[in-house]
Amino acid sequence: MPDTHHPAALRLLFVEDNEYLRETLAAMLEEDGREVRACATAEEALEAFGQQAFDVVISDVSLPGMSGIDLARRLLASRPALWIILSSGYALDKGLHTLGPNVRSLPKPFELDDMDGLLAEIRAAL
Repeated sequence: MPDTHHPAALRLLFVEDNEYLRETLAAMLEEDGREVRACATAEEALEAFGQQAFDVVISDVSLPGMSGIDLARRLLASRPALWIILSSGYALDKGLHTLGPNVRSLPKPFELDDMDGLLAEIRAAL
């Protein structure tokens, strides 16, 4: 008997202020059947988070206004088990563990395979 169980698409909230990167990476992330909502700012992401359920938040650290780290803190305050991937051109590992067990970092520039591997690891843990 064929396996008719198809897991629901992984729902991603992707926050990146660089328009080209946001559009390009969002399209690439959708290719694996994931649902992606892309935002330019942390404030926009907070609004989206209040309207819809997400499995993973992927955020640049350096954003205009609220930083990606502050966004992570705000989201984790309401949903401590949320998976978050923070991406930056700067070293992030120091102190990252203080945000929680489901927070990961991915240094920029990253290969899409690295992001896919991290998302597969998170999907397996959900």
